[in-house]
Amino acid sequence: MRKRAQKMLRCSALTGLILAATLLISLFLQEFIPVDALVPSLFILAVFVVALVTDGYAYGIAASLISVLCVNYAFTAPYLTFSLTLPENLVSALIMLAVTISTSTLTVQRRRQAEIRSETAREAMRANLLRAISHDLRTPLTTIYGSCSAIIENYDRLPKAQQIKLLGEVREEAEWLIRMVENLLSVTRIDGGRLQIAKTPTVLEELIDSVLIKFRKRYPGQAVTVEIPDEFLTVPMDAVLIEQVLINLLENAVQHAVGMRQLWLRVACRGGQAIFEVEDDGCGIPRDKLGELFNGRMDVADGHKFMGIGLSVCATIIKAHGGGITAENRREGGALFRFWLALEDGPAPAAAGKEGSH
Repeated sequence: MRKRAQKMLRCSALTGLILAATLLISLFLQEFIPVDALVPSLFILAVFVVALVTDGYAYGIAASLISVLCVNYAFTAPYLTFSLTLPENLVSALIMLAVTISTSTLTVQRRRQAEIRSETAREAMRANLLRAISHDLRTPLTTIYGSCSAIIENYDRLPKAQQIKLLGEVREEAEWLIRMVENLLSVTRIDGGRLQIAKTPTVLEELIDSVLIKFRKRYPGQAVTVEIPDEFLTVPMDAVLIEQVLINLLENAVQHAVGMRQLWLRVACRGGQAIFEVEDDGCGIPRDKLGELFNGRMDVADGHKFMGIGLSVCATIIKAHGGGITAENRREGGALFRFWLALEDGPAPAAAGKEGSH
């Protein structure tokens, strides 16, 4: 209800400002040049703009009626009186109404088409996520079921070390499922519009330290080479969500970059942006899969499995922050994931994603 009232207030204010500006321009021009023939055209233009920038038909129709009265009263002889029976006034009114209805109809259709496209994109994302979930859940659940069954059925015969090993596998798969569910909930909250991104200035060094602490708890044997600016730097962001993005990208490299020996996490500042990069020297990304990494799908190609949910979460979170994310193959071999955030609170330009890899 409040949102609707705000929209009505915005449309009413726009209508009033456009008509007031048109009236002032017409009065100003009248002082220097004869504008009797020009004024109706100016108000027709004003009606067109009102119909274009407001919602529905009501504001455009109201603007056309007000315009007819203004032209009739201030710019048509006899001046400062209403003469609504004159043929030219009736023709002007009909022209303005025709412009209003035509423009409003086109505007409404355009907005409906935009809503349909947006809803189609959301539905495609949901479908892709469901496909990924059906695949992702099967493997860990099968492992958990198999390990638990083995322990139950062979409890007296299994050595303690073997039981601990099987229970460790159960715990590992359960932790993986928890992270996947957290990722999925992040996507659905943002996609449903229920999560409001609250950006706060976050110290870059503290963010990276927190990411590395959590990552090393899960992968204590994996070294990460970190390169960040020496100067003190803060970036507006939801720190919890951006932390999740970085952890997802690092985990994606560990789990899926076959043959990886080195893993890098880099941050640089260029063009008013903080540019984050996660880079590995593993097997790289099949060229035909590059365009599908962030759409929630999981594919298996050349023995390299890509976890679509984690990358879909990354793309959704970065988009909600007004930034962008890309993936590419390194010339030296391996993959490079890059995303960028504005250093000032606002949308980041798209140009950052086109910079070359390191």
